[in-house]
Amino acid sequence: MLLQMRADPREIVAIFVGGMIGAVLRGALSEAWSVDPGQWPWATFAVNLTGALLLGYFVTRMRERLSVSTYARPFIGTGLCGALTTFSAMQLELLDMVEAGSWLLASVYAATSVTLGLLAVALSSGLVRRADLGR
Repeated sequence: MLLQMRADPREIVAIFVGGMIGAVLRGALSEAWSVDPGQWPWATFAVNLTGALLLGYFVTRMRERLSVSTYARPFIGTGLCGALTTFSAMQLELLDMVEAGSWLLASVYAATSVTLGLLAVALSSGLVRRADLGR
């Protein structure tokens, strides 16, 4: 049985606007902080970790405080953080590193990015929950 989902136009607009802001920020940072394929891609690394922290913080806070019908979650979670962070840019940078013969750098970058990203989400989510328990 297929589930039919109805898209809420306001939710789509929230995702679009958040995504537009996140993509513009991401593009500006990439242009300002570009590196060669044999170097650590600091812009993507920093943006992905920052986005993971923001995602953990805002999604946890909103899940516990806002109703399901709110448009803040799709705006921030899917739109802003989704466009700001980018798995595809990380993949392209990894491919560039491999093609440049920097296998070790690519391996360390991939492992570090994924591990620290998961830890960032867990940390910020845990901090929100701990702060909420203190109330």
